[in-house]
Amino acid sequence: MVLVLLLAVFIMPALKSGPTDLPLGVVATDATATSIEETLTASAPGSFDLERFDSADALTEAVRGREVAGGFVVDGAGIEAVVASAGSTAISSTISATAEMLAAASSTGTTVTDVVPLPDTDPTGIGIGGLAFPLVFGGIVPAVAFRTIFPRNNGWKLAGILTFSVVGGLVVATVLRFVFGSIDTSFWPVTGAMALGIASLAMPLAGLQEALGSKGFTLSAMVMMFLGNPLAGIATTSAWLPPVLGTFGQLLPPGAAGTLVRSAAYFDGAGGLTAALTLVTWFVLGLVVHTVGVRRKARAAA
Repeated sequence: MVLVLLLAVFIMPALKSGPTDLPLGVVATDATATSIEETLTASAPGSFDLERFDSADALTEAVRGREVAGGFVVDGAGIEAVVASAGSTAISSTISATAEMLAAASSTGTTVTDVVPLPDTDPTGIGIGGLAFPLVFGGIVPAVAFRTIFPRNNGWKLAGILTFSVVGGLVVATVLRFVFGSIDTSFWPVTGAMALGIASLAMPLAGLQEALGSKGFTLSAMVMMFLGNPLAGIATTSAWLPPVLGTFGQLLPPGAAGTLVRSAAYFDGAGGLTAALTLVTWFVLGLVVHTVGVRRKARAAA
């Protein structure tokens, strides 16, 4: 039964992945835009949500600001697919393929413009896409290690968790920048995003461990590992997961951290505010639970 649940949690989201109401922009005449909407509704019902833009520049800015995932510019020369592969290679490939389908239906040509490309040294985005497990593991380790090292000194334990988070963020950013080549110029923003992600995982684990003991820690660690990990959508972004699962995944630290890291790495922070607030909320809640647990133990001892 456990194996069946694990298979469902880790494999089903991938099997059910794909565009659902994916926000796309279109620059075209009213008649052409209406025709594209009708074609997409017929060929891929429920997959895309089109928004009209006045110019190609406006669409490009919307993609860079993560207001839409991409879009189409239709003129006499054909259809131009505007994509951001740094946002998700799966989504950018789908947009490009959809543009080719639309162009074939209208007997015109198609071009692809990648307005936020991935670095040439990591053209598939594997570096950022593989952060889910390091994030979860990086949150579990300090919660366990510093409680073992400082069983009676909560100040040093919390200081150790924060230090580990900062060092962990620095190490991950260093590997992404100088080993994998996954980022070019966003070293410190990525460091900060990773540090916040690790801290937002470690603090709730430490808090529940202090308040509820080993059972609280084990349950919360399992939630992060077996729900937060597969539903984080770090490799493809949450927009590629089934809507309910993608939204739930973004409420957990791994998913929010992945979104914030990608925003910091490639989009100058655009689209990362909600994720940052989610992580801060988890950290604060963890700190509150930890404080309550410590005070309750002190009262019991007295």
